[in-house]
Order: sequence, then C-alpha cells, then structure tokens
Amino acid sequence: MAKFVTAAEAVQQIKDGATIATSGFVGGLIPEAVLKEMEASFRANNTPKDMTVIYAAGQGDSGERGLNHLGDEGMLKRIIGGHFNLTPRLGELVNNNKVEAYNLPQGTLSQWFRDIAGRRPGTITKVGLRTFVDPRLEGGKINDVTKEDIVEVIELGGEEWLWYHPHKIDVAIIRGTTADEDGNVTMDGEIGTGEALAIAEAAKACGGIVIVQVKDVAAKNTLDPRDVKIPGVIVDYVVKADEADHMMTWDYAYNPAFNGDVKVPLDSVAPLKLNNRKIIARRCAMELIPDAVVNLGIGMPEGVSVVAAEEGIDSMVLTTEAGTIGGVPAGGLSFGAATNASVILDQPYQFDFYDGGGVDLAILGLAESDVNGNINVSKFNGRVAGCGGFINITQNSKKVIFCGTFTAGGLKEEVKDGKLVITSEGRNKKFLKQVEQVTFSGAYANAVGQPVLYVTERAVFKLTPEGLELIEVAPGIDIEKDVLAYMDFKPIVKDVKLMDARIFEDKPMGLEL
Repeated sequence: MAKFVTAAEAVQQIKDGATIATSGFVGGLIPEAVLKEMEASFRANNTPKDMTVIYAAGQGDSGERGLNHLGDEGMLKRIIGGHFNLTPRLGELVNNNKVEAYNLPQGTLSQWFRDIAGRRPGTITKVGLRTFVDPRLEGGKINDVTKEDIVEVIELGGEEWLWYHPHKIDVAIIRGTTADEDGNVTMDGEIGTGEALAIAEAAKACGGIVIVQVKDVAAKNTLDPRDVKIPGVIVDYVVKADEADHMMTWDYAYNPAFNGDVKVPLDSVAPLKLNNRKIIARRCAMELIPDAVVNLGIGMPEGVSVVAAEEGIDSMVLTTEAGTIGGVPAGGLSFGAATNASVILDQPYQFDFYDGGGVDLAILGLAESDVNGNINVSKFNGRVAGCGGFINITQNSKKVIFCGTFTAGGLKEEVKDGKLVITSEGRNKKFLKQVEQVTFSGAYANAVGQPVLYVTERAVFKLTPEGLELIEVAPGIDIEKDVLAYMDFKPIVKDVKLMDARIFEDKPMGLEL
C-alpha cells in the first residue's frame, strides 16, 4: 500500500546512481516539490548523486524550475532527454561535458517508457532514420564525453529500423491531482495525463519505486474509478504538495478551460498586421484542406491559426504533442495545454497517432535548411536546443511545411502597393550548404514520397529528388538580388511564379477550402 510521506522522506528513497524518469510537459505535470527537495538534499547532504535522468518533453521554465533543480554538478552522470531549451542548467552541464547526454525524439521516448513497462526489448521504429539520431550520423549523442551507442540500425523484413535500446528505471517521479488512501491517483486537475502511467509502470516492471506528487488527498473508495489514471497497486510513495509547487502550468495555478472543467467562449482573434509574419502565415494557410488535422509549431507557425480565423476557416483541427486534439493550443509557458480541447490522450498514444500518419499537415519553424532540404532546429553554434517532438511529427505527417523569414537578424520589410519591400536585410542566412545538425532529413522525405514546402515571405521552395526548387517569389522581389544572393547554394530555378497577389493586400483574402 502506498505510503504518504513528505517530499524529503520521498527523496530519501532515491539511491545514489539511480536511474530516474520524470513526468512533465513544459510546466504541466511537473513534480516540482519532489524535484526541489532533491536539489536541497544534494546541497545539504551530497545525495542523491550520480543519477541518470530520462524524460520525454521539455520540463522547465528556462530558469530554475522543473529539471533545472537537477543542474548542480554531481547530481547527474547521464541525461537522456527530448528537449533542452527549457532546462539551461542541464544544458550547461552538457555543453561543459560534465555529464553524458543524449537527445532523442520526444514521442519515441514516451513510447519507450511504455515498451519498458511491458518488458519489451526497447523501442523499434523508423522515427529518426537519417537524422542526427541515426547512429550513422550522431546516434543522438550531444557532447564529446558521450560514447555509448544506445540507438542501433537493424533490418527487419528487408527494411531499416532504429532500435532504441532498453534501460532499467529505478525511480518514477510523476504527478497527479488527487490520491485516495490506497494510493489511487486521478489527474483531472492537470493539463492532461502525459506519459505518467507509462513511466510508473516502467519503473515497477524494472523492480523500481514510484513516487507521485499530488495536490489533494481523499478517503479510500471515494474516487470515481473512471477518473483514476495511476492505480494504487503501482504507487509506493505519495507526496502532498503545496499549491505553489503544483501549478497547472507555469502561468496558471488552475485554468478550468485547460482540463475541460468548463468550456469558455473564445474572444474574437484580432487579425495580424500585414507584415512578413502574416505573409508567411497566409501562404501556409493556402495549403490547408477541409477538416485537416494539423500540428502547428511555436512562433511563426502560430500565425496560421490567426489567418484561418480571419478567413472564417473553422474546420481545422489543431493538436499538440502533449495529447490534446481540438480546441486552441496555449503558447509560451502554458504550451502543451489547450483551451476547449475535444480530446486529451496519453502522450504515447498521441505519438502513435502522429507516427501512424494521423496528421494531415504539419507547419513548423524554419531555422536552417540546406541544399538537400534538410532542416535543423535542434543545435546552433554547438548549443543544443533539442528536437522535442519535431522528428516524430515532420517525418510522419502527410505533408510538411517549414516556414520562417528568409534571413534573420535585423531583417526589416514592409508591403507597399502590393509588393514586398526589403528595407534592411537580415545578417544571418538560413539556406546553407549544410545544416549544423539534421533534425529533418530531405533524403528520407524523398524516399517515402512526402510533399515538403519551405515558405518564406519572399520565396517558396519545394523539395524534389534533385534538391530544392524555387517555385514562387513575392511581387517586388528580384530573384538574383534578393533570393539567390542570400543562399549558400543555388536551388533549381526553372518555372518560378509570383505568389498570390491577395497575400499582399491589407484585407481578407477570401480564402475558401
């Protein structure tokens, strides 16, 4: 039967050298009270130390919270994670070669927990082939001290697959909402369920322990069994946390629209100003199809939903990696939640849906591209940001659009008389001979026949077996002076059309699906 303990008492159960797995998505589902106590225990008593931490999504606030609590040198000896941007303290350990470190696809890690729970031989998938996760490139290793291969290319049925090796998990540290006296845990006050159950079952399958942080405690036999997501038979320790350490997201202590407690009216969305962001979003929106299941990345791609609202397109179904389908995904430090979601799936099942081709259109950011159509969003100037769910999503969506400005760093543009005018060119090129790290493989996309577009405010490219082909330019743009001069390679140029004139008019386009 689960024991109800303080965070300090729970942390005493974590042995030096243990492999821990943690739940969380940005700020949602983070067991903050336990992580904070781990940091305090290490600073006071030099324990727990030399741990391995395995996690799927980014778990932090770009500051001190979340997995940043494990950032003291000596606490960790190895990190296997899906994303690093939100955990700068872990990133510093990685960059300074103070820990062994791997970056693996977020979705595959969430499924990997489920496979370990079933005592299967790790995870076998095509996700990651020909990207930096492929051992023929980097094998997911992200610093110089990391040597062991934990991903392997195998052949099954005459096809190549990646085998993500199994690993023992000693401690699961997860979060729920309410625990009854038998340790049964609901998650009804969270943004979703994430991969918490898979992590807990994985630890138990390995003979490990499960620590669950909750906000409330209930009498036994009072919880609706349909609401229980973590059964008490696999819970060892329950920690009741203060509200300050159990926020729904980093932005909200509680938002009833995030967990379906209420459906809220959505305020009318103000149209975007006619600038390069709107130009890009409009061109991307022209690729929408009726009732499309869509995944939008953070930043520039978010403008597509604003354009769709302006154009009266309401048939688009938005999804997030955290498990939401429908509604309006939240941004910033609440990313992973969705207002008025129709469905919230466990994260491993959401990625089954993604990996199985369930997304009709993925629109994600364009940080760097190269002559082969590869995209890098995971490593810049040696600093690891991480791939997150990017590889799962882009590799398996029916169609992919990468979008962003053509150059970066000081770029200024405006629209005059239906034409794009560049007033100050960006300092940094985005179209390079070779990207620093391959997060998306153009060669793989060509091999499976996946349609891929690269949309910028002044030029649109498509992926072909021969390389990138320039297919459209904005009115007012000179191909030689404004496009080719700022590329480190020459794309295919043979039948270039002007982008739709409606994109550059300061009124609704009249876009219909």
